[in-house]
Amino acid sequence: MLWNLFITFFKIGAMTFGGGYAMLPILQREIAENKKWSSDRELMDYFAIGQCTPGMIAVNVATFIGYKKQGFIGGLSATLGIIAPSILIITLLSFGLSQWETHPLLIHALGGVRICVTVLVLDVIIKLGKQSITDGATIFIFLLILALTLFTSLSPVSAVLIAGALGYFFTIQKKGASSL
Repeated sequence: MLWNLFITFFKIGAMTFGGGYAMLPILQREIAENKKWSSDRELMDYFAIGQCTPGMIAVNVATFIGYKKQGFIGGLSATLGIIAPSILIITLLSFGLSQWETHPLLIHALGGVRICVTVLVLDVIIKLGKQSITDGATIFIFLLILALTLFTSLSPVSAVLIAGALGYFFTIQKKGASSL
C-alpha cells in the first residue's frame, strides 16, 4: 500500500502543470473515482483544509489521504510521491531554462498550457460547486464570499473563516428549526 500511495501521487505530481489547483481535477478523478480512497465529499473537505493550512494544497491533500490510508508513514509516502516529480523536473530544467526562457516557442507553449490549466481548474470549480451549493444557505455563503473576494481585498484566510462561521451558524439554525 505504501508503494501504491507513492506511485499514485508520483503520477499525479508528474502529470500536473500549473500548481495545486491544476491538480484538483486529477486528484478527484484518481483518488475519488478510480482508487476510491476517499469520497468526493471527503476530498472537498481535504481541499478546504489544505487551503487553510500552510503549504501547497496538493501536498496537504496528498498527506491527508496518505495518513488516512496508512497513518504517518502513509502520509509521508504520499507526500514524497507528490513532490518528487517537481523536484526532479525543476532540477533538470534549472540547468537549461535560462538559455530557453525567451524563446518564442517556449513562451507560446507555456501560454497554451496556462489556458489548459485554467479550463481544468474551472472544471473542478463547477464539480465542487454542484456538490457544495445545495440550498439557500450555501447559495448565500457562495454569493457573499464571491462578492467579498471580487470587490474587496479580503484575504483567503478571512474568506474561509467567514464561510466556516456562516456554515456553522446556518447548520445550528437548521437544527434548531428542525427540533421545534
